[in-house]
Amino acid sequence: MLLTTSTFWRDRLRASGIHLGLSLVIALAAALLVFGIWYPYPYREISGGRELFLLVVTVDVILGPLITLAVFNRAKPWTELRRDLVIVVLIQLAALAYGLWTVSVARPVHMVFEIDRFRVVHGVDIPNELLERTPPGVQALPLTGPTLLAVRPFRDDKESMNATLAALQGVSLSARPDLWQPYADAVPRILQVAQPVSTLKTRYPDSAAEIDRIVTAAGRKPETALYLPLTGRNVFWTVFLDPANASVIGTMPLDSF
Repeated sequence: MLLTTSTFWRDRLRASGIHLGLSLVIALAAALLVFGIWYPYPYREISGGRELFLLVVTVDVILGPLITLAVFNRAKPWTELRRDLVIVVLIQLAALAYGLWTVSVARPVHMVFEIDRFRVVHGVDIPNELLERTPPGVQALPLTGPTLLAVRPFRDDKESMNATLAALQGVSLSARPDLWQPYADAVPRILQVAQPVSTLKTRYPDSAAEIDRIVTAAGRKPETALYLPLTGRNVFWTVFLDPANASVIGTMPLDSF
């Protein structure tokens, strides 16, 4: 009886361990998708993707092996045992698929220059009724990672008023596809409103060394680099810009508003 009991639990633990190993492999593949494409740095920090993904995957990785531990029993007929394991796998895959869908819907899709700042726009921020008004050549909801865009100047006072009213209702200018334009078209305006990094270092002397490190690591000189504030999901960062073409050369978790 002791040997039978020992074998019984050994088989269950072995099956659960194998399931755990396979679950970790799948979780790693999902992590490469999420953090390598959908939420690359710094968006995993700015948009909270890391916490959401870890919550979803941790629950999923633990759930499957625990259910396998509970249902695995070699005393069952093979057809019944196979059915139970298939059901466990289907439940786990469904939970993972739902979790990835949730992470995907909330993913950052664009970093948009808006008047005097940058704003990270997420898929859920964009009104569905405006998607068809996305400019030609721009993907409204890219699956290959966030892109750089800009809010174009208003065509007239009526458009400005309508956009302002929409913003008061929670739809930011940056989340409106009808106001998007290619980032390159906005470079003169960006360079006009961007501030020299030297002023930021004066405001935050304790962060001056880190600012210099980030700008220097990008191959630029801190004396000439520019910056603009960045609004994320409940956080405020700083974007460092090349003074020649306004290309983004770095970011930092520093509130520069």
